[in-house]
Amino acid sequence: MIRRREFITLLGGAAAAWPLAARAQQPATPVIGFLNLESPDVYVERLRAFRQGLKEAGFVEGQNVAIEYRWAEGRNDNLLVLAAELVRRQVAVIAAAAGPAAAFAAKAATTTIPIVFSTAEDPVRLGLVTSIARPGGNLTGFNILTSELAAKRMELLRELVPATSRVAVLVNPVDAVSAGSQLRDIEATARAMGLQIQVLNAGTSSEINAAFASFVRERPDALFVANQSFFTSRRVQLALLTAHHSIPAIYGVREIVEVGGLMSYGANLVDSWRQIGSYVGRILKGAKPTDLPVVQTSKFELVINAETARMLRLTVPPMLLARADEVIE
Repeated sequence: MIRRREFITLLGGAAAAWPLAARAQQPATPVIGFLNLESPDVYVERLRAFRQGLKEAGFVEGQNVAIEYRWAEGRNDNLLVLAAELVRRQVAVIAAAAGPAAAFAAKAATTTIPIVFSTAEDPVRLGLVTSIARPGGNLTGFNILTSELAAKRMELLRELVPATSRVAVLVNPVDAVSAGSQLRDIEATARAMGLQIQVLNAGTSSEINAAFASFVRERPDALFVANQSFFTSRRVQLALLTAHHSIPAIYGVREIVEVGGLMSYGANLVDSWRQIGSYVGRILKGAKPTDLPVVQTSKFELVINAETARMLRLTVPPMLLARADEVIE
């Protein structure tokens, strides 16, 4: 027979053990690795959209999922180091957002951890996936089709500035994969439209200043800025310099137009990042990257800064204004 005191002691010990057993049975909070070439200040709205996509998939940061952020601050050589850190952290999935450089760094770091990327270039041509429908391996993601939109962007630039015959093209050679891919499309478009182009390379703020200094000598009719994350991070500098040199310019992202750039045409990146969050959530629930087809973005937007146009003494054609998704006054 168990005495009353012994029974109470046994009962108390069991009660103390129950919470430990319950905790042991609870699944560990999954961790997402987030890898980006630039700095977070550029992507406030996109990050909000990414978290919204996660929420739609049932995951809320700080509640049932954690996110390890790694920002390369514009330095490509940092990406491999940061990707390796995420692998050592044993994250469940890596979101390699905003360009092929982050995707390649993540791919080089792991062949087993799922990776969700976004890129403006054809991911099959780049070698990130074997096909759009069946990506293969541990990568899938989003193709924002920006390179394929080079012709459309050039047409819009000429529509706004009909006398355009000589166009300066600004690219960041540090991001060599993106620069090379976009230049091929831009050069092909220029030839088809009978335009002369001058390629200007800039991978630092001082090199952007030097590129614009050449405008004083060369005086191109307009500027075409490649859609690369570095230029988004230098959006205020670009807007100020184009205004100072009275250069009509077109960009691939709306963020530059919001701070004074003239015009942008490209994918709705806020919506794309929401979808990236959704894909990450699906993988956390057990989906395999090879079973998730690469999504080719279908939402595009034309944004015009009417105040900047007036400052540059440009008359925006009414038909162009009517087609704009947003006109900033």
